Amino acid sequence: MPASTLENTAAHYKKLDMNNQVEIIDYNPAYKQQFDSLNKAWLQKYFTVEPIDSYVLENPEEAILQHGGAILFARYEGKVIGTVALKLIEPGVFEMTKMAVDESYQGIGAGKALCAAAIEKAKAIGADRLILYSTRVLETAISIYNKLGFKEIPLEPGVYERANIKMEYPL
Repeated sequence: MPASTLENTAAHYKKLDMNNQVEIIDYNPAYKQQFDSLNKAWLQKYFTVEPIDSYVLENPEEAILQHGGAILFARYEGKVIGTVALKLIEPGVFEMTKMAVDESYQGIGAGKALCAAAIEKAKAIGADRLILYSTRVLETAISIYNKLGFKEIPLEPGVYERANIKMEYPL
């Protein structure tokens, strides 16, 4: 996606956030439990919690932050309602992972705002490329990724049992 289009998209989501009072904030240890519970609720609803999920969700500082990654949260009316992480895969490559929005707050733009903020955060921490793994069952999420400029690339087997699509966003 051209830079001007992304800037317009980011501006759109910033406006959307203000209208809906969704605030995107950086990781705070006080929200560690929400990172775990939001993601486990989503995983248990659609799939299963895999061993790699448990490790990352229960140890976000060790699994993500200590290696140069980032975790963002969406707050609405003072309550954490969503989260997304950027996990370092190799120098310059980050995985956008562990994105979840509380089911009762879906549809207010928090997922879109988190995704757009994750792209901006990836740029800020020096990523050259952003990847994600998902499943085609999650049509709304795939639609968000496509609209923001992610493109499908070949999926290598074995990263996540549930993944049947891999997408990339070159920065």
